[in-house]
Amino acid sequence: MTLTSANPARQTADALVVAVASSPAGPRLVGADWLPSETVRQVADLAGVLGITGAADEVRRLPAAGKLAAKAVVLTGVGALEGAVPEAETLRRAAGAALRELTGATAVAVALPAEDAEQVAAVAEGALLGAYAYTRYRSADADAAAPAAEITVLTPRARDKAVTKAVARAEVLAAAVHGVRDLVNAAPNDLFPAAFADAAKAAVKETGAKVKVTVLDEKALAAGGYGGILGVGQGSARPPRLVKVAYTPSRPAAKVALVGKGITFDSGGISIKPAAGMDAMKSDMAGAAAVLHTVLAAARLELPVAVTGWLCLAENMPSGTAQRPSDVLTIRGGKTVEVLNTDAEGRLVMADGLVAAVEEKPDVVLDIATLTGAQLVALGPRVSAVMGDDSTRTEVVDAAGAAGEAFWPMPLPADLRAGLKSKVADIANIGDRFGGMLTAGLFLQEFVGSTPWAHLDIAGPAFNEKAAFGYTPVGGTGVGVRTLLALIEARAVR
Repeated sequence: MTLTSANPARQTADALVVAVASSPAGPRLVGADWLPSETVRQVADLAGVLGITGAADEVRRLPAAGKLAAKAVVLTGVGALEGAVPEAETLRRAAGAALRELTGATAVAVALPAEDAEQVAAVAEGALLGAYAYTRYRSADADAAAPAAEITVLTPRARDKAVTKAVARAEVLAAAVHGVRDLVNAAPNDLFPAAFADAAKAAVKETGAKVKVTVLDEKALAAGGYGGILGVGQGSARPPRLVKVAYTPSRPAAKVALVGKGITFDSGGISIKPAAGMDAMKSDMAGAAAVLHTVLAAARLELPVAVTGWLCLAENMPSGTAQRPSDVLTIRGGKTVEVLNTDAEGRLVMADGLVAAVEEKPDVVLDIATLTGAQLVALGPRVSAVMGDDSTRTEVVDAAGAAGEAFWPMPLPADLRAGLKSKVADIANIGDRFGGMLTAGLFLQEFVGSTPWAHLDIAGPAFNEKAAFGYTPVGGTGVGVRTLLALIEARAVR
């Protein structure tokens, strides 16, 4: 990605991206006074024929016809604007939608409103997030699906230090999100617990960041009393792992712990899931992937905050060795759990990870997981949930708002805790049918003690099974990284 303050009309590129807004009078160009009058008339004359409305996520292409240095003009919709300039998330989505559509184009210039550091950062971030394709398993047509190799953002502030710093951050952030997407999209026969642990080590080595990786195998897990991870993983021929990824700068301003659910494939175990839709269960490790790449991003940005990630990795499979409904597991620290449903496995591995994280006395612990189908029922496929103590929950929601991710605060009603009572153990792993997302949060709360804590349920938003939108592709989305990183950055300046 490069920045330039050159005249957009003279910018050489395969495509030049311009914003268009919707209005009752028809579509109108935004921040494009530099366009030749012939091009402006062309847009107005062809709007009806080409379906140009300016709606959000709409992308339309026009030949430049020699009027511009670029080969084509790409109109990306920003929807109806309340003010003269689109908000940051609107710019992200518009830039992302355009770059997502422009596969096969080598060089793309983006001329959206970019008058200050916030706007430039939003445009850069959106463009980079949209310029993603997963082609690992394609034997043909991979080149046609490849995103743009060169992105130029046009801004009068191209030499401003605050702007260049913001774009550098956007590049780190986008690389982290892409790293999560790659892991989520990987086939489960390639990404099993040990392979995930190896991928974590490779990612740390590749970034060159000062991060220490520790991997506990099944023997070390048994010795450490990690009964939740072992119980979930015992049905698979590929044993579980707990990976600790720690970034520790000198004299950190804060100490943050992140715990991620890493079920590399979730069949449901003995309480097996229906076959329909089970293929999407390769995404059940999205929380662990988000934790890994958030730690790496914090390290690459050299944030003055100690960040430790715990990746709770297991494959939940039915077999002769799998855990059974009515088994009792002992979580690290000694609390016992009666397993009433083996498909409520995420909370079991997360319990071990939370206890391990709290033992190191962080200032705050955040867990992120594709935990419950109830999250989808409550909030749909694009809005994540956050639960926890009031202060930390608010902190997460504020960070999400700043980052442009949709997280909604949810309660932890004390009356639902009674549904988790077990006749034989300290707690059961499921409660009553209704309020399942909240009950899962109450279960996790049992393992954090008095440590400030929030639980992020990303079950729906982590994996997009429908059409792409904005900067979000089909498949792994990378949700959560931007929110977690924004929260860590906020902690750095407290």
